[in-house]
Amino acid sequence: MSFQTISHNIILASKSPRRQNLLKELGFDFEIKTKDIEEIYPSELTRENVAVFLSELKASAFVSALKENDLVITSDTIVCLGDEIIGKPTGRADAIKMLGKLSGNKHEVITAVTLLSKEKQHTFYEETEVYFKTLTTPEIEYYVDNYKPFDKAGSYGIQEWIGYIGIEKIIGSYFNVMGLPVKRVYEELFAF
Repeated sequence: MSFQTISHNIILASKSPRRQNLLKELGFDFEIKTKDIEEIYPSELTRENVAVFLSELKASAFVSALKENDLVITSDTIVCLGDEIIGKPTGRADAIKMLGKLSGNKHEVITAVTLLSKEKQHTFYEETEVYFKTLTTPEIEYYVDNYKPFDKAGSYGIQEWIGYIGIEKIIGSYFNVMGLPVKRVYEELFAF
């Protein structure tokens, strides 16, 4: 079922079930194609430009395979505590350490999205401020052990238990924290 037809064949280049579901909920028909990319970026980039660079890097992997009517959507989400970029955890201990850093603090979630066709490329990003309460060690350990957030930047999913009990407020798009600023994506797809 699609709400409105876009003249392009939309391809979502993401393994993230959250991004897949969010795009589906917008009412677009799309297919999923992914390519493995080593997510390395130049150290001198600003926070926003890291997300933009990685999203465009993912898009570049599709350039040679694009057909006439294809429109590829790539995306990258980063979590920032001050100037520190907090990526995906390497395991349980790292996830617990990351959440300990976020506990009682404000951090920013930046998601960049790239739209790519044979004719053009357009990248944009959204930033959301997230405020965590001070989490107890048992709360952090319970969450990590039961939800295993090892595929998530910052070691958490806002839509999971930790988001229910730990997030005091956000400023910006909730869905951006999940990995796709859906309102902006919707608008940009029609403008593309």
